[in-house]
Formats: sequence, structure tokens, C-alpha cells
Amino acid sequence: MSGHSKWATTKHKKAVIDARRAKSFAKLIKNIEVAAKTGGPDPSGNPTLADAIQKAKKTSVPNDNIDRAVKRGAGLTGESIEYATIMYEGYAPGGVALLIECLTDNKNRAAAEVRTAMTRNGGNMADPGSVAFNFERKGIIAVPHGETPTEDEVLEVVLDAGAEEVIDHGEAFEIRTEASDMVGARSALQAAGIDYDSADAEFVPGVKIEVDAETARKVIRLVDALEDSDDVQNVYTSMELTPEVRSQLDEDDE
Repeated sequence: MSGHSKWATTKHKKAVIDARRAKSFAKLIKNIEVAAKTGGPDPSGNPTLADAIQKAKKTSVPNDNIDRAVKRGAGLTGESIEYATIMYEGYAPGGVALLIECLTDNKNRAAAEVRTAMTRNGGNMADPGSVAFNFERKGIIAVPHGETPTEDEVLEVVLDAGAEEVIDHGEAFEIRTEASDMVGARSALQAAGIDYDSADAEFVPGVKIEVDAETARKVIRLVDALEDSDDVQNVYTSMELTPEVRSQLDEDDE
């Protein structure tokens, strides 16, 4: 689940971890290709590409893979990269709203895989617009804890660059901006020497739905099934977890 939606830490066996890692690499590479095709191969003049490369490096994607993706996307290898972005809307168990963002070279395949995952895991597709109205596109920058400044110090650095708020998630600070202000906030962090893990434009729910642990498990199962598709880039939900429910989910993984 993307960005702010990473509401649970899931521990898997090595084979499952390796499989998810491979899928994550493939999706990060796809983002780099699209960014290079749209804005050119020079990260210094293409902020979207710079952020895509930064995220890939933080996830340990090999530099050779990143370089090849940039060249492929920019058309420097003679290959043609044609991806379309498609948004699907739906509901998970408990009435939790879902926005499913696909980046695909085959719309029919993407639609079929999304519908299959929804049907098999208790979800329902929704008409266009029936869910999207509750989500707003925001810039989300993740700054890891550690030797980084305090929440107030981070806010002081990014406030004049368009940041709306800084949220402490325990392991990282989440800086939230208007989508158009994200590059400015990211640049302010760099100028101040503050490292960041990722900077993405994401869909944030306006109204969240608080769920119990059993419903949360069903939603997580559905999201996992959706993200198993290579065509699904991000899944955004309106699910809200209380500390008690988070604790119960953590116990599942022990």
C-alpha cells in the first residue's frame, strides 16, 4: 500500500518476501520509464524522474537496472514504452473505500485482474466518481527518524515551501503538501541537508472509516491480492486503524 497507507508491518517467509521484492522492483522500474519518457532522461531537469530514481535506490534497486530504465523510457535504446494510467474504484469489506491506480500496457488484462482480486476477496467494484470524490491528491514526503531533526525543525524547513503539516508516524515523519508544492518542499529538505525516503503524489482520503481487527485483516487480504498484479501500482484506502487494532495486527505477525 502506498505512502501514508502503510498502516501495518507484515512479516512473511523469505520466499514471499523475495516475490514481493521482485514485484516492487518491477513497479519502481516502470515509474522510472514513464517519468523519463514524459520529462526526459536528466533528473536535474525532471523532478518526477529524480523522485522515482530516489525511491528505487532507497529500495535497493541496482543502479544498472535504473540506468537501463531511464534509457528505455527516454527512447535511447530503440524500445517503445507505452503505458496507460487507469483508476478503478471500489469498496473493501466494512465499506472501506478503495482507489486502485494501474499503470499498464494492456487495459483489458488490468481490468480483469482487478475485478478477479476484488471478487475473490470480498470487494465490490464501484462506478467512476462514487469513491474518488473522497480522495484528494497530495504530495507525501517520508523523512525517516534517526539522526534527523525534530518534528518542529522539519516543519520549520518545509513550511515556507508549501508544507501543510508534518505527521509523526513513529518511524518516520510524513510531510504533506499540495501535489504542486511537493517538489519545492523536497528541495527545501535537500538544501537543509535532511534525507528523505520518498516523495510521491498520493491520494489521501478526506473521510476515514475506523474498523475492527477482523475487518482490517479482510481489507489487508484484498489489498495484498490487488498489489499482486503487476499492473497495479498503488492502492489507496479510507481505512483508519486505532492503536488497539494495530497492536492486534502486530500480534498476528509474531
